[in-house]
Amino acid sequence: MTEAAPRPTLEAVAARAGVSRATASRVVNGGDGVRAPLVERVLRAVEELGYVPNQAARSLVTRRHDAIAVVVAEPETRVFADPFFALQLRGISKELTAHDNQLVLLLTEGRDDHARVGRYLAGGHVDGALVFSLHLDDPLPALIHRAGVPAVFGGRPGWGDGERGTGATGPTGATEPTGAGGSTDSRSLGPLASTVFVDSDNRGGAREAVRHLLALGRGRVAHITGALDQTSAADRLDGYRDVLPDADPALVAHGDFTPAGGERAMRELLDRCPDVDAVFAANDLTAVGALRVLRERGVRVPDEVAVVGFDDMVPIAEQTDPPLTTVRQDIEGMGRLMARRLLDALRGGPDGAVPTPTGVILPTTLVRRASA
Repeated sequence: MTEAAPRPTLEAVAARAGVSRATASRVVNGGDGVRAPLVERVLRAVEELGYVPNQAARSLVTRRHDAIAVVVAEPETRVFADPFFALQLRGISKELTAHDNQLVLLLTEGRDDHARVGRYLAGGHVDGALVFSLHLDDPLPALIHRAGVPAVFGGRPGWGDGERGTGATGPTGATEPTGAGGSTDSRSLGPLASTVFVDSDNRGGAREAVRHLLALGRGRVAHITGALDQTSAADRLDGYRDVLPDADPALVAHGDFTPAGGERAMRELLDRCPDVDAVFAANDLTAVGALRVLRERGVRVPDEVAVVGFDDMVPIAEQTDPPLTTVRQDIEGMGRLMARRLLDALRGGPDGAVPTPTGVILPTTLVRRASA
């Protein structure tokens, strides 16, 4: 075994550059007040010596860790099986990497995981948190609030019907209508009642999907929901009902955003509503399950039943049989915007002042393929 070469020190950098240690420290840690020629000499010395700042020491100076926690309120079996999460994480990772921040991934599956994540965030290991895939009874928002960590949420918050739609702005800056909220009393959450979040126009996208099916001449349009303890699923169901307020309740079947859930719901629909001629699925994975059952039952798509999904995860939507008509949301872009808003908040000052408006809702578009 060979001995590792000693790591270059900040003192060595200062000596090579011919400046004081304090000046070298200010340059390395991004401080102001150093003349440009001295900055160039220090940076040249850093490169020549291969100096890497000690993060622990640097944090003492800057009070920053350059690390962001990404908290996904789902078990690892779901996160690593659903390409939605891969796309959102890719967007977050790209933005954090561009600003030299590390991503710390935290997954939650049960009460013990929530307590662990709460302790980690309260321990001062990261500068902020990006949180998504929350469920309405999730304790994470309150834990994050108590930890005092600046946070941006992916998805419209679901706590408090009294807060529905407040602060949420669409692409043009106008307040957007939002779907069913959760049962948590927003007053008990204090600052979380005006949480910073990034979401897609789930309700508007659902309306566009259903209107498209009606324009095709379909008269019995069904909806397979997502997990209704999540606001995205509730908003998409609300969008369906906006267009079809008098729809037969039997035409709504409950899913969970998974192919297996789509299969179960599609079987239920065919058994109780054999005359169904169109299906709006809450996401592309649900649509995959629905298409599988329709094929098994010998139902032709789109001739007998037209199918529309939601997400436009291209590797899935283009490879279904037939290729899937779906509502596109910019999943990766949503991840990047979440990270950008958090980094902007961290640059706003030591109090973690957040930018306004509180919420941003990104537009969706219908992508037409062969299934509808």
